[in-house]
Amino acid sequence: MVGSWVNSAEVLGSDLPLELSGTGNRRAVLMRALREAIRAGRLPPGTRLPPYRSLAADLGLARNTVADAYAELVAEGWLAARQGSGTRVAERAVPRTPPQRPRTPRRAPRPLLDLVQGKPDPSVFPRTAWLASARRALTRAPHDAFGPGDPHGRPELREALTGYLARVRGVRASPGQIVLCSGAAHGLRLLADVLGGPWAVEEYGLPFHRGLLAAHGVGTRPLTVDEHGARVAELGRTDRAVLLTPAHQFPTGGPLRADRRAAVVDWARTTGSLVVEDDYDGEFRYDRQPVGAVQGLDPEHVVLLGSVSKSLSTTLRIGWLVLPERLVEPVLAAKGEREQWSSATEQLTLADFIESGAYDRQVRRMRQRHRRRRDQLVAALELRAPQVRVTGISAGLHAVLELPPGTEHSVVRAAAWQGLAVEGLGDYLHPAVPGPRDGGRAGRDGLVVGYATPAEHAYPEALEALCRALPPEPGPPSAPASPPAPHPAPA
Repeated sequence: MVGSWVNSAEVLGSDLPLELSGTGNRRAVLMRALREAIRAGRLPPGTRLPPYRSLAADLGLARNTVADAYAELVAEGWLAARQGSGTRVAERAVPRTPPQRPRTPRRAPRPLLDLVQGKPDPSVFPRTAWLASARRALTRAPHDAFGPGDPHGRPELREALTGYLARVRGVRASPGQIVLCSGAAHGLRLLADVLGGPWAVEEYGLPFHRGLLAAHGVGTRPLTVDEHGARVAELGRTDRAVLLTPAHQFPTGGPLRADRRAAVVDWARTTGSLVVEDDYDGEFRYDRQPVGAVQGLDPEHVVLLGSVSKSLSTTLRIGWLVLPERLVEPVLAAKGEREQWSSATEQLTLADFIESGAYDRQVRRMRQRHRRRRDQLVAALELRAPQVRVTGISAGLHAVLELPPGTEHSVVRAAAWQGLAVEGLGDYLHPAVPGPRDGGRAGRDGLVVGYATPAEHAYPEALEALCRALPPEPGPPSAPASPPAPHPAPA
C-alpha cells in the first residue's frame, strides 16, 4: 500500500495523507506512517484521530490492526486516549522542528530624512484624477486590449503622446515611430541590443545607466562636461551612439548650448551614428523658457527617451522611445513578439490622462511645488551656509551644492550622522575619468540634493539637517603676532 489517503474530514477537517509504504506487517507500516505525520506537523498535538473502525475502512485494513497500532502508539507516548474523547495526538509528542531560515545580512537602518534625487514624493500622486481616467479608459477599452499585448504599445497612448510631445517638447514624429517600454532603463536596454557599442556618455551621469549598457556588452567612454553641457567636439567616428541629457545635464544642471546641439546633430549625420536624448525632466523649467528637444532638429538621427517617473510616479512602468523610422522594426524585434513589460490598462489610462488635460494640470501643480521647494533650499543656504554656491536650479528636481575641494566625503558622512541621506557629486563621475593620482584633473566636490523627495512635513527638518552637515564658513585670517620688543642693550 503506497500513498494511501485517509478521508477523515469529519474529525480532522481535511484529508490526511499517509504514506503506507515500506516493508513489514501492516500494523508496523501504519504506525510508521502515523509517527511521520506527527513528526512532520501534519498531525499537530491535540488533533483528534478518526475512530479505528473508520480508519480501518478507509485504508482497507482489519479493525484489530488499526486498534493495535493506536494502542502501541499510546504506550509509546505519541497518542493519548481518554474515555469519551477518542484518540488524540499527545500534547507532548515530538514537537515539530521549525524550518531553518537562511540568515540574511542585517540591513543598515534607513535614514529618517531623504534628499536623494530621482524619487518624487509619492504622496502627491493624483489618485482621484488617475482613478477617473482609469474608469473612462476601461469603459471604452476595445476587447483586444485584454488579449496578448502588442510590443509596439497601445495605439491610443502613442497617439496621445504624439500630440503632447509635439506641443510641449517640439518633437516631430508619427505614432508609428513611438515604441512604448517599461521606463528609461528598458528603453536603453533595447537600444543597446540593437545598436551595439561603443557609446559616448557625459562624464557625469547615472552609474546605473552605465552599468546597464555594460551588462549588454556596450562599453562607454566619457565626454567632458562644463557649464555649457557636454563637449561634443570630443565625439569620434567609432562611437555608435552618444547618450546626452541636453535639456538639463544630469546631474550638474544647465542645458546643452545651441552650437553644441547643432554640432552633435552634424556629427550623427556625418558618421551615421545616433544621438540618444534622455529627456528625463523636460517639463520642469522655472527661471527660463523651456528648451525644445534635440530630436526636433533631426528625427532620423536622434532617439528621444522619456517616461512618467518624474512627473507621476516611479511605480508606473511606462516609458517611450521616439525612434527614427529605420529603427522601429529592429527595436520591436528586440522587444519580442508580445508585450511583456507594460500593462495595457495602464497605457490606456495614461492616454486618457493626457487627452483629458489631467496630465498638464499635474505637471503645472508639480512645477509650482518643486519651485517652492527649490526656493526654500536656496533661502536656507543663504541664511545658514552663505559660503555654499548652488547651481543647476533653473530646472529639474534637484540642485548641486558646490563644496570646498576634499570635503565631499566628510560632508556626506556628517549628513548620515544627522539621519539624512544625500549623495555626493563624485558618485556620478564616470570611472574612466582620470583623477589626481593618475595625473589627471580632480572631479568637482559637491552634493546632489533632491528637493522633490521628502514629504511636506519632513522637508524643513531635512533642510536643517543638511545645513548642519555643511562645512562652516571660513573665518577671516588672524593677524600675525607682533614681534617681541627687543631687549635693551647692556650698559
